[in-house]
Amino acid sequence: AKMQGRIPTMAALLRPAAASARMAPNAFTQSRSMAVKVDGDKAQIEYAPCETYKNDGPATNWVETTKEEVQKALRDMVTMRRMEIAADLMYKSQLIKGFCHLYDGQEAVAIGMEMGCTKKDHIVTSYRDHCFQFSRGDSVKRVLAELTGRVGGSTQGKGGSMHMYFPKNNFWGGNGIVGAQMPLGAGLAFGAKYKTNNGLPRGDAPSNAVAFALCGDGAANQGQVFEATNMAALWKLPCIFVVENNKYGMGTSAAKAASNEEFYTRYDPLPGLKVDGMDCFAVKHATEFARKWCMEGKGPFVLEMNTYRYHGHSMSDPGLTYRSREEVSGVRKARDPVDKLKRVIAELGWMTEAEVKEVEKSVRAEVDEAVEFSKQSPEPTADALYTHVLVNEDKYIRGCDGIYGHGKAPWARSE
Repeated sequence: AKMQGRIPTMAALLRPAAASARMAPNAFTQSRSMAVKVDGDKAQIEYAPCETYKNDGPATNWVETTKEEVQKALRDMVTMRRMEIAADLMYKSQLIKGFCHLYDGQEAVAIGMEMGCTKKDHIVTSYRDHCFQFSRGDSVKRVLAELTGRVGGSTQGKGGSMHMYFPKNNFWGGNGIVGAQMPLGAGLAFGAKYKTNNGLPRGDAPSNAVAFALCGDGAANQGQVFEATNMAALWKLPCIFVVENNKYGMGTSAAKAASNEEFYTRYDPLPGLKVDGMDCFAVKHATEFARKWCMEGKGPFVLEMNTYRYHGHSMSDPGLTYRSREEVSGVRKARDPVDKLKRVIAELGWMTEAEVKEVEKSVRAEVDEAVEFSKQSPEPTADALYTHVLVNEDKYIRGCDGIYGHGKAPWARSE
């Protein structure tokens, strides 16, 4: 193995608030160097150490990876970025209507989690869900077609931006109610532990899968989040509660909304880690650590991902009334997760600059094709209102006026 050069990156550290914290004073300007160790098609990559609460954390801040994994991470993150930018342009062209919450800036969280878990594990998240739909295995075409409300979409145009899901690989949404997915995550964890043990598990019984329940820093103040973490602790459920702290809940900074901004310490007695959510390798290692903790029957775990969104809260929010352009551009320049991954790849020597640009060119063509698909795919017909409602779709479904229902009004007939 050989030691290669050091990479200027951004350590995801916040100012100290809890007694256990040892954090840098400025999350937007503080930087540090990273290193890589390469051995053929395998490597170890250094990342900014996690902050710990009621656990010792990973034994090292070096994570193992492979050439194949890194190349896939690059393509997936570039695809996510391009897909979300395409959604932005389509929304502004009125091809997408209604709610639309974009994920650009936070891609390292989704990809790092996928690198650290398996498709047997469950994921449930908030309405900022497009990229998780993609990372769980769905296509850009289906995601964008769902945003435009077309039958070629992930849920045949019925769910839209906030209600995507991919049950084949255990992705359960996509939830429009703030914080509502957290109790669902606890339930998914209960199911995983129950099935592993062929019945109601007691105490520190192990599990062969875990559930990840994600919310933002705004939703982290919800009462149902505390109820879910409490129940998960009582039953020692294999649930990893992930707080994607992008610094703003809608237009309110975490400093103004949370009495304790150290979200990884808030849900006693749950242990937690604060992770650089702009570094997919840091997220991967933290995910592996928390997953092992839960699968061994030790109970639930909290991961706080220190990340940042470039767009406003949703497409109706310009995102600049409560923060400055300089702040956004400063974070993008110092901490952008895609650029950070490119610098790591350069140090690893696994791809040339020309090869990286070829990936970007290929992704651009893929997303452009998906945009055209989402425009050309037909809209659902009226009778589709009465499908995917009941398991037995032959049963009568009453219309909203109490008179017309399935099989009564001409537009509701499938023949």
